[in-house]
Amino acid sequence: MVQDDFNLLDPELLEQARALRIVARRVAPAGRWAEHRSRDRGQGLEFQDYRPYSPGDELRAVDWNIYRRLGRVVIRLFEEMEDLPIYLLPDLSFSMWQEAADPRAVVAMKAAIGLAAIGLDQHDRVGVFPFGEELEVGIRPMSGRSRLTAFAQALTQSARDAQDRKSGTDLAAAMSRFRGLGLRQGLVVVVSDFLDPRGAAAVLSEFKRSRHRPLFVAITRPEDRDPALRGDVRVRDCETGDTQDVSITDAVLERYRAAYDEHFAALQSFVKQRQGGWLEIDADVDVMDQLATMFEGGRFVA
Repeated sequence: MVQDDFNLLDPELLEQARALRIVARRVAPAGRWAEHRSRDRGQGLEFQDYRPYSPGDELRAVDWNIYRRLGRVVIRLFEEMEDLPIYLLPDLSFSMWQEAADPRAVVAMKAAIGLAAIGLDQHDRVGVFPFGEELEVGIRPMSGRSRLTAFAQALTQSARDAQDRKSGTDLAAAMSRFRGLGLRQGLVVVVSDFLDPRGAAAVLSEFKRSRHRPLFVAITRPEDRDPALRGDVRVRDCETGDTQDVSITDAVLERYRAAYDEHFAALQSFVKQRQGGWLEIDADVDVMDQLATMFEGGRFVA
């Protein structure tokens, strides 16, 4: 069961979320009017440029002042405003539930609902797609501030189902299915510990096929990189049950840290190349305080 003190509709959490803004550098065409600048030019609100008149253009767009002064028929171009589709993919695999206090899955869902509140508050279409070994359609993209309760309910139910299933982690398979949904180009937000057993290369091979801009939100704890284990220990994979005896020496820890750094460096390099975003959230620190670090002056350029 989900912890009794787990409350996605915490008023303080949502109050902080609504103070933030996500502003897209580019928004894919064919969306609704909202608060993001589109690559389209049409009958919007903010003047951008002129271009020569072409047959089929609306006569009301013609700048008749320029025609009278210069004899040229041009139309005025305005910047269209559209919604930014935001697709939230929280990791609810079994490994995300292992900590006794504040499991990472709970932290991931709080981060997801905080980002959902931001998107819904500014008229974006937001969808939720929880994943473990497979990806689910929790809530198809929708808009409207009144929808936040539905998002909280859907995430809570997904959490209960995930705890019952005890699913493994396969981010590559989840992303493959997500791509198959054929959703409009937008911002895909993956909230996970990113400790996929297949490694960064397999995960990124699927993301490289995606046309969406990525935002990776990594849920971490300090002991992930610097475990307190020493000496002869038996480690067990909480998802597969596989065990292995390991002698942990300083040299072994050094190699482990190098592999850990290489893994996360590959993820960060990818999102940078795709003009995406990267955020690390410490599972032991307030979620919304950390989300706020990615916004400068209350705005995040995705």
